Amino acid sequence: MARYEYEAAKWNGERVKGRVDASSTVEAKVKVRNMGYKDIVIHEASLSSMASGKKIGLQSLSLKEKIDFTQTFLTLNKAGLPIIESLIFIEKDAASRQIRMLAQEIKNQIIAGYTLSDTISKYPNLFGQVYIGLAKAGEDSGEIDKTFERLIQLLKKQEDIKGKVISALTYPAFVVLLAIAVVLVMLMFVFPAFKEMFDQQGKELPFITQICIDLGEFLKNKWPIIPVSIAAIVFSCIYLLRWEPSRRRLDEILLKIPLISDLAKAAAFSNFLTVLQIAYDAGIPIIECLYLSRTTLSNYVMQESIKISIKKMQAGSHLSDSLKAANIFPKMILFMVSTGEQSGRLGELMEQCVLYIDQQLDLIIDTIGKLIEPILLIFIGFIVCFLALSLYLPLFQSYSL
Repeated sequence: MARYEYEAAKWNGERVKGRVDASSTVEAKVKVRNMGYKDIVIHEASLSSMASGKKIGLQSLSLKEKIDFTQTFLTLNKAGLPIIESLIFIEKDAASRQIRMLAQEIKNQIIAGYTLSDTISKYPNLFGQVYIGLAKAGEDSGEIDKTFERLIQLLKKQEDIKGKVISALTYPAFVVLLAIAVVLVMLMFVFPAFKEMFDQQGKELPFITQICIDLGEFLKNKWPIIPVSIAAIVFSCIYLLRWEPSRRRLDEILLKIPLISDLAKAAAFSNFLTVLQIAYDAGIPIIECLYLSRTTLSNYVMQESIKISIKKMQAGSHLSDSLKAANIFPKMILFMVSTGEQSGRLGELMEQCVLYIDQQLDLIIDTIGKLIEPILLIFIGFIVCFLALSLYLPLFQSYSL
């Protein structure tokens, strides 16, 4: 991956500059175009012009680290400390080494004459476009405290959604992995121990028993194939999730699976609408709010749908009509946005949209949790039944004779 500098135009004609990481000039141009910019000029960044984040080892920040940094910075700023002193405090006393390094780098950039938002914008891979856009809006409007409060609200919301989704999937994943481990132990150690006894009977074994014994002997003699296979599966899954053609196809399939589709959409809408509402309250033009909100979507199908909304907005349509053109939003959301536009209370109604979709997300997660338990019971019951029949069918045959 190389770093490329770009110069481009916003929808209103304003020129912007920035940097992106990409494997080629073409990929860099596509990334910049996906940010909603046009008239793009791309060239590879020189070593002297590259941001120093890479040199000091800043590669990424976890969601928790972003929250800690933003919360500490806001607290110190509201206490009346100048920005430089706040960053010095964070540099010396932050619990995370990444946060200390980040504070040091931002401090050095500000001392060199850059503004806070300009410095943050040099690290899109660390902060993300939403964070950068809101920070710039807050600095331009002189409401940096309010903006950082909104950012903390947004980051905590994203952490909450992530935690809910992970908690809904952790239990079934653990049960499935445990079941696989039990099956491997049975095949590799239990069935081979019974093989000699089965051979003494001198009778042909049932089909499923023979399969289990043969498979167990194969795995026991060729056990290195197990970690190699697991590594291959994990690598293949990671590759397929990162390769754009397969990722697009997977995203299409995901949106067609009952309940899972509802979960993915509700989580995506929650992030999208939260950013839209926070950016709108921060005074960012509505079309730029859409650009920022679109960056929260990881599903390619939904990204393409929002592109249609952005084009409608550029053509002069209202927000409600633009969102309706995307053909992915619930009717309740469209109705509340339309009502907000007509009554002049768009910010208030968008906040209600966020509350509504969060309630829907909680209901979906609760429903999935209730459905998972009987499905797992059936899954475990099938495995136990299969292994028990495989092990005891030969014994039943010998007793019947």
